[in-house]
Amino acid sequence: MALQPDLLPFRRFGFLTLAGYSMIAMSNAIEALRMANQLAEEETYTWSVLSLDGFQVASSNGLSLGPTISAKTVGELDVIFVCGGMDVRAATGAPLLTWLRQQARRGIALGALCTGTFALAEAGLLRGYRCAIHWENLSSIREEFPEIDITDDLFVIDRNRLTCTGGLAPLDMMLRIIATRFGAARVREISAQFLVERDRSGDERQPVPVPAGAPEAMTRALRLIERESDRPLRIEEIADAAHLSVRQLERIFRRHAGVTPAAYLVGVRLDRARRLLRQTTMSVTDIGAACGFVSSSHFSSAYRSRFGRPPREERRRTATVVPPSFSSQTRTMDTPA
Repeated sequence: MALQPDLLPFRRFGFLTLAGYSMIAMSNAIEALRMANQLAEEETYTWSVLSLDGFQVASSNGLSLGPTISAKTVGELDVIFVCGGMDVRAATGAPLLTWLRQQARRGIALGALCTGTFALAEAGLLRGYRCAIHWENLSSIREEFPEIDITDDLFVIDRNRLTCTGGLAPLDMMLRIIATRFGAARVREISAQFLVERDRSGDERQPVPVPAGAPEAMTRALRLIERESDRPLRIEEIADAAHLSVRQLERIFRRHAGVTPAAYLVGVRLDRARRLLRQTTMSVTDIGAACGFVSSSHFSSAYRSRFGRPPREERRRTATVVPPSFSSQTRTMDTPA
């Protein structure tokens, strides 16, 4: 991914925390900026932890980062990252969308960590941009926003939109931003401090879960299955992608996954269906079709067999469960009421 000159002015960063946000994603982003300041021996970068009301917000692990500043009263910022995590839909409401649109009209660059991309998409701020989101939410956001170019890259910097997956990927994205000011040598110093072996580029694909000890041929097969699970896939096509015969493919899957390639494919489709049931408002029928099932009855039967309940019950259970961290906000001593 080419470095962009318009990233050079970024000095003042805001991290807008949504309920249930990923602390590891946000911490990695901030720590990269901190270390850049430490090695430069000057405060090149500043950052603020934000929430709409100024209260600390609980992350997915139940802890909070502070001090937290109200997004409505914070000073001038160059870029704002929406920090998402668990059940980002429940954490995204009209006040947030209105505020994000206001920042876009002011010309502030907008970004997202982990599932924060959903909030930018919901606000209509990603049309015409390439973007990234954590792999668990890829299928759902692609179904809901087919007009947006959503990649399976680790991170995407497209003009004034900077979107990133979760985990360690925000560190990689921040290193890219830091490189535009300080160069590759400083990035290597930061990586050495954090014991990071190599600098990953944004256009690297998010890793596909692969059984321990599986050969590269199986990885190739799994990439095809993950990417094309919404359409009919013949075993011969999967074997060709892996550069194997059908018999070799069957043997590798049985050895490393304990199932046949066909059974593994069904499992991927059902896992995807479960994410869509939990993360979207799509109808059960539409979800079955989107996941490659030819009939509602086949979908329901397969789903019940894998998860112990039919899809409609899964949807009802999801609608009634609200993770505790979504309601746990704490007021700090220096935060105004």
